[in-house]
Amino acid sequence: MAPHIIAQYGQYSGERPSPVFMLVYLAFLILMVASWWKMFTKAGQPGWASIVPILNLYFLCKVARMSGWWVVGLLIPIVNFFVLILVSINVAKRFGKGAGFGIGLWLLPFIFYPILAFGDSRAQPA
Repeated sequence: MAPHIIAQYGQYSGERPSPVFMLVYLAFLILMVASWWKMFTKAGQPGWASIVPILNLYFLCKVARMSGWWVVGLLIPIVNFFVLILVSINVAKRFGKGAGFGIGLWLLPFIFYPILAFGDSRAQPA
């Protein structure tokens, strides 16, 4: 095979996403940042941490009353699948919700985090 064919294999087609897609994506990002910001402040953590990558995972673990070392598990592929389930369930428990709500946080975060953040649930003290 010629090198130019190998170099072109699997490359991005160069098409830009549609403006509608970009607006929906931007709205989704704003919703999630606002939800995490509000949830963090309800739990006594700094809200600005929701916009800092990786640091937001550390504070999410703190909201879940788990050690900050769990962030390492969230950064390891396959392991993060199981760790995020545990973190989600513990976040739900911290706000007085059940394990089913925690699974909802894990599977449908764009629905359940806004419910948690903007609803009337409060973080339970330690």
